[in-house]
Amino acid sequence: MDKKLRYIDVLGLVIGAIIGWGSFTLPGTKFLKEAGVINTFIGLLIGGVFIMVIQNGYHIMLENHREDGGEFTYALNHLGKVHGFVVGWSLSLCYLSMVPLNAGAFVLLLREIFGAKMDFFYLYSISGYPIYLTDVLVMSAVIILFGYINIQGLKISTKVQNIMSILLAVIVSGLLCLMFVRSDLQVFHQNYVENYRFSFSEISKIIAIAPFLFVGFDVVPQVSEELGFKPEKSTLLVGISVLIGIFIYGALNTIAGLGFSPEAAMKTHWAVADAVIQHLGKAGFYIMLIALAAAVIGGINGFMIASSKLIASLSQRKHLGPTYSIKNEKGVQPYAILFVCAISLIGAFVGRRVIIYIVDMASVLAAVAYMYVSFISISLAKSKVEKVLCMLGSLISASFIVLLMFPGSPAQLSKEAFISLILWTICGILVYQFRKRKNVS
Repeated sequence: MDKKLRYIDVLGLVIGAIIGWGSFTLPGTKFLKEAGVINTFIGLLIGGVFIMVIQNGYHIMLENHREDGGEFTYALNHLGKVHGFVVGWSLSLCYLSMVPLNAGAFVLLLREIFGAKMDFFYLYSISGYPIYLTDVLVMSAVIILFGYINIQGLKISTKVQNIMSILLAVIVSGLLCLMFVRSDLQVFHQNYVENYRFSFSEISKIIAIAPFLFVGFDVVPQVSEELGFKPEKSTLLVGISVLIGIFIYGALNTIAGLGFSPEAAMKTHWAVADAVIQHLGKAGFYIMLIALAAAVIGGINGFMIASSKLIASLSQRKHLGPTYSIKNEKGVQPYAILFVCAISLIGAFVGRRVIIYIVDMASVLAAVAYMYVSFISISLAKSKVEKVLCMLGSLISASFIVLLMFPGSPAQLSKEAFISLILWTICGILVYQFRKRKNVS
């Protein structure tokens, strides 16, 4: 298969996967109320540095391993089937959950534009979240559309990704500059600078969700066979993408902070959007919606590419049925993409709240994959510095897991997310045992 991915394609893929719907909602629901502006940025920066330490293990992986499936096949080749499946099963939910999460954002985006008209034909509620027929139809249409785009080949899907990532970065930068010009900086200073105090507890809440915030950085190994350049280049591109991700998360949080105090932000319907409307009017709001649409499209597309590649690799190594690894004339696995679409469509029927529970616990699963990659890369590192960084990467990954799982931790998962984690683990055990018996027979 001819190499298709250029530098700009990798940048677009990673940025689009890192930045999704959450970047626009977290400022009001988590960042401002739990860590303000400065501590949030410090947490993002430290989290980004931690991700780059972990990325060292990924760099070593790409030097020694250029198979689709990335972390899954890396663990499989070096530690055996059980460990390979643990990594593959963990990552599959991380990627899969991001597709319906971002597809569901289209419903919320349209609800912002059309209001109660979107609440057509109430069906039922799950976990207190009402689900309407329009929710199901919009989410389903978006997932099917991007499934179709991805089946047409990597070339088309990466073009879409590049446009969306550029739009996102340019619009968010422009909005931030305009907000600084139009806002009362003295009020912002009083709310977030004058009485600022450094708080490790607040910062740790941001650091703990770094696996979720930056989960897109690890999509490159899933398309390693399509890279037309050396691993050193992809490592640099991932580093640049993480920095851009830190900027966009921080910029959107600052935009919300320029509009509201932490207390006021909690009472708003949507802090980022309300701040933009308040200072830049409806025109600014509609421009922001373009950036949001770009983020959401980038998230859906990026994770559909990554998850379909991972599913195809699981199929190729007999952890799933053989159908999903079949390629079409355009070099993509259509049945793997259809599988991703089918699983994602379930999200349209269970509602956004359940999807968020799953995404929350996916941070633990992402950290598990990071820990495996860093651990394996220790023995393959060529220098003492690389070995030390891989060891640090393993410790950082384990720290993410502890922060999310340990009772009393400031970033402890919710009860619902814990239950989701247990259920996914049980499902994994059952699937592994089923495929093991089937392969033997």
